[in-house]
Amino acid sequence: MPYYENVMIARQDISAAQVEALTDQFSAILAEGGGTVGRKEYWGLRNLAFRIKKNRKGHYMLINFEAPAAAVQEMERNMRLNEDVLRFMTCRTDELPETPSVVMQRRDERDRGSRGGRDGGPPHRSAPRQAAPEAPRQAAPEAPRQPAPEAPATETEGES
Repeated sequence: MPYYENVMIARQDISAAQVEALTDQFSAILAEGGGTVGRKEYWGLRNLAFRIKKNRKGHYMLINFEAPAAAVQEMERNMRLNEDVLRFMTCRTDELPETPSVVMQRRDERDRGSRGGRDGGPPHRSAPRQAAPEAPRQAAPEAPRQPAPEAPATETEGES
């Protein structure tokens, strides 16, 4: 059976527990069709790049699974019918990934970052930086100013 990856965006109005329940519902549809779910990742409530159905934020959820094409079509049909699902995208992959997705890896790096220089690491970006001692500035010699060139005089009085 082929492997798939599905990313779903749910409305901002529902809770994270309701998003998990939606994912379980779609996983059950896949299981009924003869598929197996490899991994589910909740990416959290994130800002959307543009408004979708009057929503500015959405709950993101990733599902990696193995299923026949008929089960995938049934799951996508149910996603289209569900009012809580704003958008979804299903892509076929070569294999089920073993490591966390890139989104989750970035979140782990951000959460486990350095402690602002306390643990021997480099100072945190938000920590105030100490100003480096500056060398005394020397005044640059000023160039002598030259007067602006005068416009040539025209003879307009004597002509008639």
